[in-house]
Amino acid sequence: MTTDTLLQVRDLKVHFAVKRGLLQRTVGTVKAVDGVSFDVARGTTLGLVGESGCGKSTTGRALLRLVEPTSGSVHLGGVDLGKLGTGDLRRARRRMQMIFQDPYASLNPRMTILDTVAEPLRIHGLAKTPRERLEKVAHLMQTVGLEPAYMRRYPHEFSGGQRQRIGIARALSLSPELVVADEPVSALDVSIQAQIVNLLAKLQADLGLTYVFIAHDLAVVRHLSREIAVMYLGRIVERAPAEELFAHPAHPYTQALLSAIPIPDPKIERKRKRLVLVGDVPSPLNPPSGCHFHTRCPYVMDRCKVDEPELVARGEGHVAACHLDEVPAIDITG
Repeated sequence: MTTDTLLQVRDLKVHFAVKRGLLQRTVGTVKAVDGVSFDVARGTTLGLVGESGCGKSTTGRALLRLVEPTSGSVHLGGVDLGKLGTGDLRRARRRMQMIFQDPYASLNPRMTILDTVAEPLRIHGLAKTPRERLEKVAHLMQTVGLEPAYMRRYPHEFSGGQRQRIGIARALSLSPELVVADEPVSALDVSIQAQIVNLLAKLQADLGLTYVFIAHDLAVVRHLSREIAVMYLGRIVERAPAEELFAHPAHPYTQALLSAIPIPDPKIERKRKRLVLVGDVPSPLNPPSGCHFHTRCPYVMDRCKVDEPELVARGEGHVAACHLDEVPAIDITG
């Protein structure tokens, strides 16, 4: 691990046993995350993208041990999180926090905003008196663009965008180094999404935060991420610097995700080519053999149905798992 690497993930796997019947016998295994590896440099953002059900959120939760990994390792600043006991893990969680997807479900409706944001401070003993907690919460409210006077209100009195700002304030209360943002804008109106993304970018610049930003929309991820990793059915199929990924996608699945991004100009939108995928994501309980993507890939070959492709270099800092030496280029920008 280099000195500027904050997060190092190696061969991370999260498998869930499927049990049925009166005796709850194990009848199968869901490989939600199946051998994921990446590094995140301090103060930067890794965008983790893919369709629903591809394992993005499970990966994010496994990084913080909210879900216990089946195997693999997660190092935060050189510390192996998988080897920490309960007490050490609790202390380590001051360094890593999560912004949840649904701002309506992630806040306790019976707690005021003051109590919600101050709870981590109280648990970790960072603000021992009510006055200290009040001052800290007021500062956090201002930091995320909310009036401190609102802190004694309840979640139902706020809009979705305001609730997500409260969730961000709660995540920042312990001054973490790493923040895992699990689709933080997907439940918000499009007009509000840009405000939250801009807020996260500003907080990163001001506080030196490191993000793992999970989303299914590549357009949202592009402006915040230094590097983007594309997941499909529990595996990373492509990883590259953001601009390189958009300019030269090396995996058919990445091409399909990029071609699904709408373009505001209707003339360009009509002329552009699209790589449209057929069918749904296969079940992780019974994934296809070989390349998991071969059941939907327009360039499928016999080899794809048998051999699992490995991540190979396609340029500086650019890797992709595809048997094709070069994916046919299509003009997805019009």
